[in-house]
Amino acid sequence: MDEEHAIRGFHSVTMTLAETAATFNLVTSTMGFRQVNKEGNRTRFETGPGGPHGILDVVESPEGPVGEESVGTVHHVAWRTADPASQVAWRDLLLRAGRNVTPMIERWYFKSIYYREPGGVLFEIATDGPGFTVDEAPEKLGTTLSLPPWFQVRRDRLDEVLPPVVVPTTATTGAH
Repeated sequence: MDEEHAIRGFHSVTMTLAETAATFNLVTSTMGFRQVNKEGNRTRFETGPGGPHGILDVVESPEGPVGEESVGTVHHVAWRTADPASQVAWRDLLLRAGRNVTPMIERWYFKSIYYREPGGVLFEIATDGPGFTVDEAPEKLGTTLSLPPWFQVRRDRLDEVLPPVVVPTTATTGAH
């Protein structure tokens, strides 16, 4: 695959909610978003410098179906923060704003906290580090299945059920 066609991230987040007022309040007064546009039942918020990766669209749809976890759906929205100290600050702020926030959860490659926004969508705030090079060299990233230590007991079963990792190369893609 050519670099220009590779997936490098998500453009933005769109949430569909039955009622939006409390969510609008949370994202603007607590999470640092600002409203930048409204067209019909879609309201756009941005954070930081805006643009891709800083956009949150909220669609109000009282008649819409209630979301459910299933294969092919998005489980949660992950926001990033620089380090554990800034994550603690986020957790304290969210608790003061009345959110029920998990304690910090160690994920090996990063640390996470979770909470639901008023419309029911699960949000995560994850630290940037230590990152995926904590247990493998950068040039080896993506070539094998890496697991946090507590999942190593499942390695045999995972190796059985998961398809093999195949790293695209000119030999497998036919690119020159």
